[in-house]
Amino acid sequence: MNKLQIKQLSESATLPTRSHTHDSGLDLYASEDTLITYTHAIVIPTGIAVNIPPGYEGQIRPRSGKSSKTNLRVILGTVDCGYGGEIGVIADTLNKSNYLVKKGEKIAQLVVQKVELPQLEVVNQFDSQSARGTNGFGSTDEVYR
Repeated sequence: MNKLQIKQLSESATLPTRSHTHDSGLDLYASEDTLITYTHAIVIPTGIAVNIPPGYEGQIRPRSGKSSKTNLRVILGTVDCGYGGEIGVIADTLNKSNYLVKKGEKIAQLVVQKVELPQLEVVNQFDSQSARGTNGFGSTDEVYR
């Protein structure tokens, strides 16, 4: 994929940009002021839509600078191919605080990635077993004797 079609849905929208030519993420901007409160997650409008082609997905990711310097937390999201509506960025805050997102502020990034679409096969047993087996959450933190 060499091109990504983008539609500007409102006059207040800022089109995505890359800070550096080879950055994987396209910076997404808020299209209006949005108050994020500590009580629940809010969707920040971007005023844009993208045309993700089949075999790809758009990943909405936090911006590391925003996460390290503010109390705003962007929640990972997916834009599936075929979705032509406005991209919204889901966010909340840390420490029972509020955050005012300003119109035109960089809030997240969009990374477009290829995806595998495997067919599901129901089995009674997996073809191979790993040393980990069914050990799950926190199992690698345990001290083995």
